[in-house]
Amino acid sequence: MFKSSFTFSRRHTGGRADAAYTASKHAVTGLTKNTAYMYALSGIRCNGIAPGGVETNIGASMTDVSEFGYGRQMTGSSTMPRVGKPDEIAQLAVFLGSEESSFINGQVIAADAGWTSY
Repeated sequence: MFKSSFTFSRRHTGGRADAAYTASKHAVTGLTKNTAYMYALSGIRCNGIAPGGVETNIGASMTDVSEFGYGRQMTGSSTMPRVGKPDEIAQLAVFLGSEESSFINGQVIAADAGWTSY
C-alpha cells in the first residue's frame, strides 16, 4: 500500500503551501503510520513517498492561482538541487512494493534529491 505526499509538507518548518494543502499532507503521513501499525500483524505494509519537484504537467491544470500564495510557496524552491523524473519515483514505489523492503513499514520516504536536507 502506498501513499504519496509532496515534500512541501515535510519541510522542518511545517510547510509553505496553503494551510489546507499542508494539513492534508500531514494527515497522509499520520494515516500511513496508523495503517502500517494496524495491519502489520496481517503482513500488510504501508509506506509513503514524499516526492520533491518532479517533471510533470501539473501546472497546466492549475487555475486561479493566487500570486501572493504562489510567491510565498516558491520561497526556498531555488535550493532544490534538481527536478526529479517520474521514473525515479516509480523505481522507489516498485522497491517499496517488493520483498526487498520487507522490513520497511510506516515510513514516508522523501525522494527529493536532498531538498529537505537544506
